[in-house]
Formats: sequence, structure tokens, C-alpha cells
Amino acid sequence: MSVPDQSNSTSGLIGGAAGGAVAYLLGYLVVYVTQGDRIEEVLSGFNFFADLFGGDPIPTWQAAGWAFYNTHFVDTVFQIGGGSSRNLLMEADGGSLLFVLPPLLLVVAGLVAGRAAGASDPTEGARAGAFVLAGYLPLAVIGAFLFRYGGGEIAPDIVTAVLLAGAVYPAVFGAIGGAASSLLSD
Repeated sequence: MSVPDQSNSTSGLIGGAAGGAVAYLLGYLVVYVTQGDRIEEVLSGFNFFADLFGGDPIPTWQAAGWAFYNTHFVDTVFQIGGGSSRNLLMEADGGSLLFVLPPLLLVVAGLVAGRAAGASDPTEGARAGAFVLAGYLPLAVIGAFLFRYGGGEIAPDIVTAVLLAGAVYPAVFGAIGGAASSLLSD
């Protein structure tokens, strides 16, 4: 095992953070593009009554955020009508395929971080790949608050959004990608 130098660690951190941010944004974008029409259709009834009674309609981009967090097994919490939590993608036709999206994107981001750090062994690569967390976690925290509707009446579960989607997913899958990057080193 080689001793990592400071420039490789810095490259791994920067590559990991950038990769994590890109993975988060790209993941949300894919969910929005692939599920946006279906989400609009589902929301149309609710939004009709919201408009009729002077309430705020739910924007599609916000509901797509709930679906994106659902791909990380983060439930959407409904405080309206007694309170409940559900994973909307598990109830949707064809939505279950999206569950592979975050792990896939995070493994690729970890792979990029490991390559940027010049990882020559799996441990060094895993360390660099885990830096994906530095870019993914802040966006996951921001998104957990940004995707709240009606003062939190409908929102991703904050605890699992931060811990599972923001920390565990990027650390684990980024490290796997980073470890795999060492297999591609010269």
C-alpha cells in the first residue's frame, strides 16, 4: 500500500465532492424528467381543489423531490389527515426501477473520485470514493428542507433524508466506486 500524498488527497476530496454534487443533481433531474408527467397527473386532482379553495397547488418539482428521496428509501411524511408516511415510488407502476439510480450514480462518482486521487489500491480508492459524501450530504440536507410543502405538511422524513440518503448512501456506494477505481489504475 502506498502512502497517499497531500495532492492526491486534495484531488480525491475535490473530485469526490464534485462527483457527489453532480450525482445528487443528476439523480433528481432523472427522476423529474422520467416521472414529471405522471406526477403532474397525480397532482392534478389535489391541485384543482387547492386552487378552488384558495390553497397553494403542489408544484411538480417539489413532488419530484419526494420521489427522488423515495429512491433512497426515504418515506414521504404526510401530516395532513392524521399523519402517515409512504414511499410513493413503491406504489407507482415502473417506479421501482429508479431505486438503482442513486447507487449507480454514487458508484460512478466514487470511481471518478478514486481516479482523480490516483488511487492505486482498494483502501486508498475507498477512502477517496467516500469523499462523495462531501458533495452529496449538503445537497441532501438542503433538499430535505426545499422539498417541504405547506410548512412541512408533506415532506421527506428529515432524519432518514439526512442520515440514509445524505450520509450512508454516498459513503457506502462512493467507497465501493472508489475501491473499484484502483482496479483501473495503471
